Amino acid sequence: MSEGLPPHIDPVAAARWHALAQSPSPWLHEEVASRMQQRLQWIVAKPQSWCHWDPLRGGLASHALVRQRLNGAQEYLHETSSANGQKSLRAEFATPWWQPKRWGQAKVHFGPPAAGQVQMLWANMALHMAADPQTLMQQWHQALDIGGYVLFSCLGPDSLRELHALYAALGWPVAGHGLTDMHDWGDMLVNTGFADPVMDMERITLSFATPQRLLQELRGLGRNLHPQRFPALRGKAWQQRLKQALAEHLTGADGQLSLTFEVIYGHAVKPSPRVRMDAQASVSLQDMRSMLRAGR
Repeated sequence: MSEGLPPHIDPVAAARWHALAQSPSPWLHEEVASRMQQRLQWIVAKPQSWCHWDPLRGGLASHALVRQRLNGAQEYLHETSSANGQKSLRAEFATPWWQPKRWGQAKVHFGPPAAGQVQMLWANMALHMAADPQTLMQQWHQALDIGGYVLFSCLGPDSLRELHALYAALGWPVAGHGLTDMHDWGDMLVNTGFADPVMDMERITLSFATPQRLLQELRGLGRNLHPQRFPALRGKAWQQRLKQALAEHLTGADGQLSLTFEVIYGHAVKPSPRVRMDAQASVSLQDMRSMLRAGR
């Protein structure tokens, strides 16, 4: 990390990709969200309110699974991609009041929660595409109440190792930007003010029938944000060479092309603020309210 920013991500390219968010959510994101929501069964204190951060890519279909787990908790849907993304999100969740599935459902709030408003922040598959992940973590920290927690997932450095090896063997520029290790994510959480980070990971292998199908999936998952990526447009001849190379190097005994994705899951708590015991000490109004609610 250099001055808190990943040196392997072009911030302009990252902002451009972030603004393109639209539904439906990528299949892999939905699968990861489905696996992440199973972790909620181990949390004893259910939140009274929670925020789904950037749900367009985070997993719209799996949102219902989280909602069911939290059983009536107040919801905040905060889409940060663009005005069009926010409009698309409202359309996805627009349910006329007379439809039965609206009855008894907790009110859905669109936009960011107030500081200290929610007890859980849900952020699926966002951090690895952020040019300034520490600032993003600070925004999560601010939204959470004292004792609240963040649940997030992202891709780890072992992702797409087959594709990186192929590009290196062919002498091409890097296939994608570098991804952060789960231990470094844990350190960043602590530096941001979170406590007790718990990190774990798993590897998921996806198989594709054709190079075309593989490339289609990758386009939905992200972009190459590396500052040293190929700087110009590629031609049809290069694209054909890429498809040929994918078929030659990634096809297994079953005739399928395989790619590995390392998925990192993280959990951390917002602790009570520590007040330094000097002759004069200052505490923000928000922290004072949170400390009083916590009985400290």
